[in-house]
Amino acid sequence: MSGSLCKTIVLIFFRFLFICSAIKALAVLVEGAEFLPEFTLIRRESYPEESLGDSLNHKSDDQSSRTSRSEENGDSQWDAWGPWSECSRTCAGGASYSLRRCLSSWNCEGLNIRYRTCSSVDCPPEAGDFRAQQCSAHNDVKYQGQYYEWLPLYNDPDKPCALKCLAKGTALVVELAPKVLDGTRCYTETLHMCISGNCQVVGCDHKLGSNAKEDNCGVCSGNGSTCRLVRGQHKSQGSSNKLDNTVIAVPYGSRHVRIVLKGQDHLYLETKTLSGQRGENSLSSTGIFSIGNTSIEFQKLPEKEILRADGPLGADFTVKIQYVGSADSIVQFFFYQPIIHQWRETDFFPCSVTCGGGYQLTSAECYDLRSGRVVLDQYCHYYPENIKPKPKLQECGMDPCPASDGYKQIIPFDHFHPLPRWDSSPWTACSSSCGGGAQLRTVSCVEEDINGRASSVEEWKCMYIQKFPVVQPCNLFDCPKWLAQEWSPCTVTCGQGLRYRVVLCIDHRGLHAGGCNAKTKPHIKEECIVTIPCYKPKEKLPVEAKLPWYKQAQELEELLTVSEEPSFIPQPWSPCSETCGAGKQSRKVKCQVLLSFSQSVEDLPDDECEGTKPLTERACYTGPCSGETVEYDLEEADLLYTNLKDFDELYDWDYEGFTECSELCAGGVQEAIAVCLNKQTREKVDESLCTIHRRHPQLLKVCNLGPCPPRWEFGKWSACSSSCGLGLQTRDIFCVHLLSRESDETAILGDKNCPQAKPDNVQACNKFNCPPDWHSEEWQQCSQSCGGGVQIRRAFCKQRMADGSFVAVAEELCLTPKLDVHRVCEDIDCPTEWLASEWSQCSATCGEATQGRDVICRKMSRDGVPVTLNNSDCSHLPRPLLLRSCSFLPCTRMNRKEFKPPHHQGPHILGLRKVYVQLKKERKLQFATGGQAYLLPKTSVVIRCPVRRFRKSMITWEKDGKHLSSSPHVTVTHLGYIKINHLKPVNIGTYTCVAGVVRDNFVIKIIGNNNKLIESPSSIQEAGIGNGISNEALSPKDKYLPGLKKNGSKADKNQFFLNCQSQYDGIILKLLEIKGWSQESLDSRESQGSTEKDFTSVEDASMESIIPLTYVIDQVRLDEIRRAISQQTDDLKDVYATQIIGQLVAEISKGQPDTNKSKQKHGERNSDTSSVKPSFHKIATNDHGVSKLSSVDWSSSKESIHTSKELIKAPVILQKTNDKGLSLSAEVIADVGHTILLTDWTHKLVLRCETEGNPKPVISWTKNGQMLKSSHRIKILPDQALQILTPNETDVGVYTCTATNPIGLDSLSTKVAITGKPVIRVSNHDLVNFNSTSVRVNVGSVVKARLRANITITCQVNGVPEPTVSWTKDQGSLDGNVLLFQNGSLSMINATLANQGLYSCHASNTLGQVMATTNLLLHDPPRASLELKNLLQQFALTGSEAYTIFATIPGTKEVLSSGSSVLVGCPVKGHPKPSISWLHNGKIISTGLGQKHQILASQRILQILTVTKGHRGNYSCVARNEAGNITLKLTLEIAEYAWLIGELVPCSAPCGNKGLQFPKLKCLRDNSIEVDKSHCKSKPQPDIRAVACNVRDCPPRWTVSSWSPCPQYCGGGTQRRLVSCQKVTAAGILLDLSPGFCAQSGKKPVDSQTCNRQPCSEWFTSNWGQCTSQCVGLRLGMQHRHVFCQSQNGTKLPSRQCSSNTRPLSRQNCTSDLCTVQWRSSSWTSCTSSCGNYGFQSRRVECVHLQTNQQVREQFCSWKQRPVNWQRCNIIPCEKSECRDTTRYCEMVKRLNLCLLSQYKLRCCESCRDI
Repeated sequence: MSGSLCKTIVLIFFRFLFICSAIKALAVLVEGAEFLPEFTLIRRESYPEESLGDSLNHKSDDQSSRTSRSEENGDSQWDAWGPWSECSRTCAGGASYSLRRCLSSWNCEGLNIRYRTCSSVDCPPEAGDFRAQQCSAHNDVKYQGQYYEWLPLYNDPDKPCALKCLAKGTALVVELAPKVLDGTRCYTETLHMCISGNCQVVGCDHKLGSNAKEDNCGVCSGNGSTCRLVRGQHKSQGSSNKLDNTVIAVPYGSRHVRIVLKGQDHLYLETKTLSGQRGENSLSSTGIFSIGNTSIEFQKLPEKEILRADGPLGADFTVKIQYVGSADSIVQFFFYQPIIHQWRETDFFPCSVTCGGGYQLTSAECYDLRSGRVVLDQYCHYYPENIKPKPKLQECGMDPCPASDGYKQIIPFDHFHPLPRWDSSPWTACSSSCGGGAQLRTVSCVEEDINGRASSVEEWKCMYIQKFPVVQPCNLFDCPKWLAQEWSPCTVTCGQGLRYRVVLCIDHRGLHAGGCNAKTKPHIKEECIVTIPCYKPKEKLPVEAKLPWYKQAQELEELLTVSEEPSFIPQPWSPCSETCGAGKQSRKVKCQVLLSFSQSVEDLPDDECEGTKPLTERACYTGPCSGETVEYDLEEADLLYTNLKDFDELYDWDYEGFTECSELCAGGVQEAIAVCLNKQTREKVDESLCTIHRRHPQLLKVCNLGPCPPRWEFGKWSACSSSCGLGLQTRDIFCVHLLSRESDETAILGDKNCPQAKPDNVQACNKFNCPPDWHSEEWQQCSQSCGGGVQIRRAFCKQRMADGSFVAVAEELCLTPKLDVHRVCEDIDCPTEWLASEWSQCSATCGEATQGRDVICRKMSRDGVPVTLNNSDCSHLPRPLLLRSCSFLPCTRMNRKEFKPPHHQGPHILGLRKVYVQLKKERKLQFATGGQAYLLPKTSVVIRCPVRRFRKSMITWEKDGKHLSSSPHVTVTHLGYIKINHLKPVNIGTYTCVAGVVRDNFVIKIIGNNNKLIESPSSIQEAGIGNGISNEALSPKDKYLPGLKKNGSKADKNQFFLNCQSQYDGIILKLLEIKGWSQESLDSRESQGSTEKDFTSVEDASMESIIPLTYVIDQVRLDEIRRAISQQTDDLKDVYATQIIGQLVAEISKGQPDTNKSKQKHGERNSDTSSVKPSFHKIATNDHGVSKLSSVDWSSSKESIHTSKELIKAPVILQKTNDKGLSLSAEVIADVGHTILLTDWTHKLVLRCETEGNPKPVISWTKNGQMLKSSHRIKILPDQALQILTPNETDVGVYTCTATNPIGLDSLSTKVAITGKPVIRVSNHDLVNFNSTSVRVNVGSVVKARLRANITITCQVNGVPEPTVSWTKDQGSLDGNVLLFQNGSLSMINATLANQGLYSCHASNTLGQVMATTNLLLHDPPRASLELKNLLQQFALTGSEAYTIFATIPGTKEVLSSGSSVLVGCPVKGHPKPSISWLHNGKIISTGLGQKHQILASQRILQILTVTKGHRGNYSCVARNEAGNITLKLTLEIAEYAWLIGELVPCSAPCGNKGLQFPKLKCLRDNSIEVDKSHCKSKPQPDIRAVACNVRDCPPRWTVSSWSPCPQYCGGGTQRRLVSCQKVTAAGILLDLSPGFCAQSGKKPVDSQTCNRQPCSEWFTSNWGQCTSQCVGLRLGMQHRHVFCQSQNGTKLPSRQCSSNTRPLSRQNCTSDLCTVQWRSSSWTSCTSSCGNYGFQSRRVECVHLQTNQQVREQFCSWKQRPVNWQRCNIIPCEKSECRDTTRYCEMVKRLNLCLLSQYKLRCCESCRDI
C-alpha cells in the first residue's frame, strides 16, 4: 500500500484512526500534524503474510535475516524467530516485536509475533506526555465540522488502551482511536503498557508479564530493608510568644510521605537541597506543586490540611506549623525514611601468599548514599535494619612456587577464619601518679581460629578498621602540695627559743591526704628570738617546747599519710573523757589505700594491712580537780606537786617488762619499759601524774645473738642512663650473711644461698617524653679517597617518647641548632694519574669509524684543586687509549629504492663528521649536519638534515640550545632544512637538527680580519662580564692548543675537554696563519666575480653541477693532529704545532695548485689518498629526495667532471636480506652486513661483499679497524669475498668491507662470534681487606672485609648467545640492602652481619649454564664500647662489693685504699669476639693459684681481691681479632687511710647537768691529708667517750604554761595561764622560786588576755522557692532556699565565721503533681527461639503520668531504675533432632566440600544435610 493511499484512508476514517504499517519514516503526517518517532505494532492475524513482509521490510525468502531454527519449536511447523524491530518509543518504556513464519500449509499453533519492552530510560522534561501527544495530533482534524483542542483522558477503567480525549473547555469526550500507540501507559500509577490495544502487565523490572513490584523503599523486588517507617503524631500548643513550631524533619530520599493537620493552624515547608540551596513554601491553596525537586500534592479543607508526596524527596524537608488560632491542632505524619548509611561489600583483600595456595577475604564497609563516601561503622550500626554482610572467602595464589626459591612456604588455611581485627593489650600503669602522665599499650592485628585462639597477622589486613590509639593521658589532676599553717608563739619569753607550726599535705580536692614528697616538706620547728633582754647571758641553745606544743609536734611527726600501699592510718585523738583527773581518749584507726588513677582514698579490711595496728584507746589526765583547768609542762610536774603528799604517794614509776628485741639476729638490745602506775590499783596512768625526775634510769640487755640467715643486700640505684624517654638504673645486689652486728662482721655468699627471689637489679626510669632534638645517621663514605672529599649524613628532628621509641616531628619543634650534615674528609694529596677527556663524536654514523680523546697528567691537591703536571710525571703509569673504533652498525644507502627500513627502528640522521674551510667568497654553500664549518662573512648557507624514518615536515631546529624559528635573516623551511642569508656574527653558533628522539649538530664560525675568528655577540658579552676579556678575537698562537685558556693560562678539565665547538679553532687558525690567507686576498678573490646571482637561483636545477667552494677535512685527521700536539712538552708544543700543521698545509697545496697551473694539469690524476682533499660542493639529490654534500677529486680530468650524471656513480655495497644468525652447517657463506654466529664444527667462513659504482669500486677488508693480512687460513677470493678456514677464537671481531672509487666510498661491517655456554671470569685469590670501606672483587673467592663496608662482587660473563645472570645467597633470596646491576655485579651498602654467606652467580644461555661462588665473611675490628650493661651484669655475678673501674683508650687514673678489692672492666666489642690479654707495667699478667690477680668473664674483667702497694702501676687490656686490635689503659695508685681522734666539739648545753662534749673523728690519707670520711668506712672506728661540761646552776627565769581555752566563741572572752619563776640546778633539779629571783630576767609575762573578739554571727535563710519538676520520688519534687552567714547587726559575713553553728538545710522535698509518674512496661514479645542460646524477647517501657495515663519524658521517672526492655529466653538445650547451622561460614564449608569432616558437619548440620 503506497503512502498516498494511507493518507486518504486516514482522512476518510477520522473517528477510527488507523495507522499505516507501510510508513517508511518514523513520523506520521496527518494534515500537517506530526507524531513523535513512534509506530504501531501489528499482529499477524490482521494482514496477509505478504503484506506483512513488504511493509515491515522482512522478505520471506531472505534467509540471512533469520536466526537458526528455534529449539522450542521442534515440530518444524515454525521457522526461526526474526530479529527484533526498533523500539516504539525512545524513552519511558516502549515495545519491540519479532516475527516468525509458518512453514506448514495448515495453520500453525501459536502466535507469529512476540513482544518485549525497550527504552526504559526516563524522558527529558520537555518531551511531554505520550498520550497527550497522540490527542494533540487530532487538533487540526475537524470533528463534526469543528476544530477542538484535545486533552488526554487518563485511567479509563473500561478501555484503558483506547485513545479517549477531552475537548478543552467542554465536557465532550470522544474516542479518537480504538488503540493507542504501543508503549503508552495503561494507567498513570503503574508501568503497565498498551500493546496492540491490550493492556499488558509490566513489572518494576520493565519486563512484560513480570510481577516484580517496588517495595516501600523504591527498590524493585526489594524486601523493605533499605528504609524504615516513621509515623507519629504532634500536638501543637499555641503560645503568645511563638508564631510557629517544628513538627518533624523529613530527610532527602524519603517516600510515601503523608502529613495531615487537623485544626485551625496552617502547614508550611522549609527545604534544603544537597547543594545547600534553601527555600520556604507556604501552601495556601489546593494543587500540585514542585518544591525542592519534588512533586507535592496539597489539599486544603476546612479544619484540615493534607500533604502527600510519593517521592523520593529531592531535598531535606522540615515541616512546620503556623499558629493561627488559640485551639490546639494535631499533626499526623507517615513516611518511609531511607537508611542513608548501608553496608557495602568490599573487594577481596590481597592474597595471603604469592604462590603455593592461599586465601583472601572480603569485608564490609559503611557507605553514605548521599555523599558517596565510606564512613565509620557506627553509622550503620545505628540502624537495626542494617545487617552486615558476611565475609566471603576464596582460594588464591594457586600457581606453584618457583623451584629456585629452594623452599615453599604454606600459610595455614582456616575455613572458619573470621575477619581480622585490632587487638590491644591492657593499658600500662600511668607514668605519673598526678600532674599529667601517659598510659601506653600495644595494638596488633589478629585473627582468631575455630577454637578462639588469636594470632598476629600482617597489619594490612586490618587497614579497613580504624586503629586503636596507643597512648592516652592520665592523672591530669594536680599533685598534692604541702600547706604550712601559722607559727606558734616562741617557747621563751626572752632570748632564744623554738616555735612550731602544723604542715599538711593537701590534694587537688582540698583534702588532707598523702602523696606529697617527703623531701620537700617544710620544717615544723625553727629557732626564734624574743627581743626582751634577759637578766643573765643569753642561752646558747634554744629552749625546747613545753607540754602542749611538744605533744602537738609529736603528733605531727607521728602523722601517717595515705600511700599507694595499704597501711593503718590513725585519726586524731578525741578530747579526754574527764575535764579533771584521769580519763580516757579514743581514736579511729583505718586500713586505707590511695588509688593513683582516681586520687581517691578507699577503706580496706584490717587484714589487708601489714604490721601492728596502732592503739585506739589511751589514758589521759587534764589536771587536778580544783575548779580550774591548768596545763603544765613536763618539767613543771615535779615541783608543782612536791607538797601534795597524797598525789606523790599515789603515783610512782616502775618497770613493766622489756621491749621487743631491736634485731631478729646477730645481736640486738631490749629496753626496760618504765611506766607510771597507781600504787593502789597497780594500773597504768598517764606519765604526767608521775614526777619526771624520779623516772627509772634506762635499763638495757642484749638479745638474739645468733647469726642472721643469708639475705639480699643491695646498693643505691645508679643515675638514670637517660634524662628522659625511658632510661635504665642499675644497682649492686649481693647475698650477705651477717655474723655479728656489733663488729659489723659479714660474709658474702653465692646467690643460691639466699632462699628469697633475687630482687631486680635493673629498673626503668625517667619514663616521660623528651623534648624534640636533632638525631643524625652515621656519616656516609667519603666522596673521595683523597683530594679533599665530602661526607654527608642526614639529620632528623625526632622526639623520644616515654616508651623509648622515636617519633619524627616537624623541624620547627627542634629549638637547638641543626647538626652539620656536611664535613670535609680525606684532605690529602692524590697520586698522579692520567685524566682522559670524553671520547669525541664518532667519525661516521655507520660502518667503520673511529673516536679520539686527549689525556693529561694531573693530580688533585688536598684542597680539591686539580693541578696539571708534565706528562713525564705520569710516565710510570699505563697510558690510556687515544683512539678506538666505533659505529659498528651497517650503513644503509640512501639511493637504493629497494631498501625498506624495518618498522621497529626509530629515526636516524646520516650526518657527516667533516670540517669545512671556505677558500673564497661565494654566494651560497650547502652542508649536511654532523660537521663544523669555518666560513667567510656575507656567505649564504643551507644546512640540511639527512634523516631516515622520519617526516621532514616535523623536523625542528635549535640554535645554541634554544628553539629556532624563521626570521628575515634565517628561514626554517617545511622540508626540514634552514637557510641563512649573508652570514653575520649573530649567526655564529651550534645549529641542532631535532628529529624525534635523535638530534645532530652543525657548528658555524666566521673567519675575520688578520686570520682571527669572530666571536658571537653573546659570548663576547658573557666573557666581558664574567672574566674581563675584551671584545677581541683570539690569535692562532693562543688557540691551536685547547689546553690553554683565552688568557694563556692552563685550563681546567671542563674547559680543556668539554668545549667541543672550539676544539679545532687553534689548528684552523694556525693553518690560516701558515697559508697566509688574508682578508685582502679574500677581497681580491671576491672581486673576480663579475655579477652576483640571485640567492634562490642556486636551487635551480640548471646550476653548475660542480663548483669549487671549500676544503673538506675529516675530523679524525684533525683529532690526530690535536692529540699529537697535546702530548708534547710545553716548550716544544708551539714548534711541533707549526711543523705538523705546515705538513697539512702542504698536502692542501698539492691538491690545490695555482689557477694557471691547474688549467695545464687538469687532465692529470691526483694520486693522494690523504683524508684531506680539496673539495667542490654540489647539490645531488638521491632517490629519497635527500640533498647530499658530495666530494670530487680536484685532480680529476675535466672530462670526468663534465661526464654525464648517469655514468658517474659513487660506490654502494649491496646489503642483502638477513640470513639466520646461527648456522649449523660446517661451511658458512654469508653477505656482509649481518652478525654471524659460528659453532665449534664450522670449518669455513665466506663473507661476500657485492658492490655497485662507476668507476668500478676497489674492495678492501679490515678487522677491528686494522687492515686484514692474508695467511694460509685467511685470503681474498677473486670475487673480492673474504674466506676464513677453520675459524677459532682469534677470528672473533668486526670485519668491514670498504668499497672505493674516485667519486666516494662505502663500507659495511659484520660481527663474527663463536657460540658456546657461558664462561665466568673468576678470581682464584682470596681477598682480605679490613682497612678500606669500599671493596670490589671478582666472584670466585673468599672475601673478608670489615663491617659496614660497601662491597661489590662482579660477575663478568662471556658467551654467545648473550647469557642471563642471576644471584642467590645461601641458595635462597638476597637481602634487602643488596643491589643488582645490569652488568651482572652485586653490591651491598653498609654491609651487616646478616649479609654474611655464600653468594652464587648463575649464568645461563641456551647452550648451558655455569655457577661461581664467593664466601663473604665480615669482621668488626675491636673497639671501645659505651654499652656497659652486660659488663655490669658480669660485675654483679662475681658476688663482690669491690670497687668497679673501666679501662679507657686515653687512660683512667684511680686512687684505691690498701686492703680494698677492685674489679677492672675492659669494655670492648667486635666480631669475631676479640680475645683479651691483660698487662701490668708492660708485662702480661699470669693467673692461677697464689697469684695476686684473677681474670674473669672471658678475660673481660681483672679482679684484685686485696689491694697492696705491689698493685700500683699501669694496667692495660689488649683486645685482638683478625680485623685488628685495640688497647685500653688504666693507672692505679694505692693509698693508706686511717681514723684520727681530734679536738672536742662545743658543749651541748650551757648549764644544768646535761651538757656533753664529744671528740671529733677525722679520716687521714697517708697520715697527712684529711679526706672525706667515706674513704675510712672500711676501717674500724676508735672508741669515743663523751665528757660532761657546763655542770652548773642555771640562772632563774620566767616559765609560762599554755593559755586556757577561750570561754566565749564570739563577742570577747578571757584566757589565762600560769606564770612562775624557776631554775635548774647543777644536779638537774627544777626549783620553784619566788618572783623576786626572776627580777633580773625581765618583766613578768602577763597571765591573762582577751580572746575571740570578733562579732557574733549566725545563719539566716530566705523563703522556700517553688516546687521544681526535678522528681526525686513519687509525687516528690525539690525546692530550694538561700542560706547565708550574718552578724547581729545585719552585716553579711563569710560562711566560715558561722561554721561553729549548725547550718540550716538549703533544699528539701516537696509534693508535685508533675512527679506523679511511674514506669510502665508492656507484655514480653514471644521468644525468637524455642531453644538454644540465641533466643530473646523484648517489651516496651515508657514513663507515664498516673493521672492522665499519658506518656511523658523519661527524665521524670529517672528517680527510679528503668525496667529492662530486652532479655534472653528459652535458654535450654535443643533436642538432638533439631538440625541447624551454628556458624556464618557454613555456605563456604559447603562450597569447599568440607562437610565430610565431622567437625564441620556438626557445626553446619543444615547446610550439610544433603551431602
